[in-house]
Amino acid sequence: MNRICLFPGTFDPVTLGHTDIITRALPLFDKIVVGIGLNSSKTPMFSAEQRMLWFKEIYKNEPRVEATIYEGLTVNFCRQIDAKFILRGIRFVSDFEYEKSIADANRMMDPKIETIFLTGEPQYTSVASTIVRDILKHHGDASPFLPEVVIRSIKGL
Repeated sequence: MNRICLFPGTFDPVTLGHTDIITRALPLFDKIVVGIGLNSSKTPMFSAEQRMLWFKEIYKNEPRVEATIYEGLTVNFCRQIDAKFILRGIRFVSDFEYEKSIADANRMMDPKIETIFLTGEPQYTSVASTIVRDILKHHGDASPFLPEVVIRSIKGL
C-alpha cells in the first residue's frame, strides 16, 4: 500500500515554511501531492499555475513530491488521488484550533482519511504567505521568507 499524502493550501506565494513542512514529511510518506486549492473567496497575488511551477522547480530532484491544482472539497480530491493522509503545518495554537475543526469535518466526511499535523521549525513560525504578500505589495524584501526559486521568479516579473 502506498502512503499518499495531500498537502493542500493556497501557497500564495510558496514560502520556506511550506517547504520545511514538505521536506520534513517526506520520510513519512511514499508520495506527497501538493494540492494548490482554488478558492473563489480569495484573490491570489500569483496564478495557480505559477505556484505549481515553483513547487515543480523546488522539488525537481524529488520524484516523491508532485504539485497539482484542484478545486472543491479536499476530501473529494484525496479520493481522486487515493490519498489516505492530509498534511497540515501548525505554527501556533490558533492554527491548531482552526486546523482541528477542519480535520474533524474531513473525518466526518471520510473516516479513512487521516490528518497529520507537523509543527513548523521555530525559524519559520513567523513566515506566513499573508505577511509575505504584504511585504511584496509594499516593495519590501521578502527574500528571508522565500525559497530561492520564488525569489528569482519574483525579481524576474
